[in-house]
Amino acid sequence: MYPRDQPSMLPFDSGVQGGDGVWEGVRVYRGKIFKFSRHLRRLFESAKALDFKNVHTEEQVRDAVFRTLAANGMRDGAHIRLTLTRGVKCTSSMNPAFNVYGTTLIVLAEWKGAEDRTTYDNTKGVKLVTAAGRRNGPDMLDSKIHHNNLLNNIMPKIQANNAGAADALMLDRDGYVSETNATNVFMVKGGVVMTPWADSCLPGITRESILKLCSEEGIESSERRLSLVEFYTADEVFTTGTMGELTPVYEIDGRKIGDGRGAGDVTKRLQEIYKTCPEREGWSTPLPDFK
Repeated sequence: MYPRDQPSMLPFDSGVQGGDGVWEGVRVYRGKIFKFSRHLRRLFESAKALDFKNVHTEEQVRDAVFRTLAANGMRDGAHIRLTLTRGVKCTSSMNPAFNVYGTTLIVLAEWKGAEDRTTYDNTKGVKLVTAAGRRNGPDMLDSKIHHNNLLNNIMPKIQANNAGAADALMLDRDGYVSETNATNVFMVKGGVVMTPWADSCLPGITRESILKLCSEEGIESSERRLSLVEFYTADEVFTTGTMGELTPVYEIDGRKIGDGRGAGDVTKRLQEIYKTCPEREGWSTPLPDFK
């Protein structure tokens, strides 16, 4: 293990050479890692999709995460950035044939509790702008691979920063809403919760959880193609993600969403239900007690 200001990563690592890696972000709540097994499954699916060789085992990754949290005394209010790169190359090149040492695993743990609102305000909400660029489709670089090569996300984020917005809303190649540069997005109309099909976006684990909660709580929900105009005229809009959880959107492109005052009734209800999810059976992995 290394202090955060003294990281150990070689310049020949594929993560440095070409952003050639996959990653997950997971949250720690009250002695449990939320949806840990689900995140690990997606991590290894992404590594398989990119044809990584000599990959760390799931047991090795779990142990590294547990020990990193224990070393930092983190059992609540923490966020883990888990990265798996193709590994160190024997020479500088984009060619995976020069990766002969196996994957590199990076576990970055930080304190980020519910009070950390450096990006998202889940009470007041956030404003979005529509990105000039389009979200990659599966015919280009499939978003189902949770990869480190994030320029398609970073460019819209720069646009959002310059516009004084939290994030940028991204459209697919046909002009329908896909997601934001960092989160999945939902809208509510007439009490019905809707989210775009995951054709050109990552089907997020928080997104998956919200759809499941809607089903369990009797809240009508659907996945379908949704236009930007439909979002402009929605009663409520919110985004979902591991770090932000459920974040209300009060403005898109200068247009007020609903009454423009933040979370609507459906969003508030889902926020409250979501808070209970880490305690639900099978939803979280308890941290072991390291002596």
